Amino acid sequence: MNWYVVYTKPKWEKKVAEQLQKRGIECYCPLVTQMRQWSDRKKKVEVPLFNSYVFVQLAEGDRNAVFECVGVVRYLFWLGKPAIVRNDEIEVIKKWLNTSDTTDVAVSSYQVGDSIQLESGPFSAQTATIQEMTNTHYVLVLESLGCVLKMKIK
Repeated sequence: MNWYVVYTKPKWEKKVAEQLQKRGIECYCPLVTQMRQWSDRKKKVEVPLFNSYVFVQLAEGDRNAVFECVGVVRYLFWLGKPAIVRNDEIEVIKKWLNTSDTTDVAVSSYQVGDSIQLESGPFSAQTATIQEMTNTHYVLVLESLGCVLKMKIK
């Protein structure tokens, strides 16, 4: 079975994932904990890593079952076909979110546009292209995963 990407209404990711699980559909909505501040307090809240996206694992013939859930808009398409996410990419995301250790990466001897091999951390053995370097962070493009990684400098 393949992993597909379902596009949801804004701020409906957790609700859609809950509905999908109730229907017996294997789904994954990666969540990260962020500190949010209101005028009277600060609070840690879990927010989706990818806004408006939920990953579902279904057989090709069962793809229409997700539209029974309120909040599902459509599938994400790539080159005219539903986008398929490889199982190892889902595992990398899970591994990265479960890793509590911080990894120091120094790219001071590199230039924007250079291609580097990440040697440690959850994205080890991935090739990244340096897109931006500032005094506070690095922006790396992980083409194999189709994402952009922003790393803060400590």
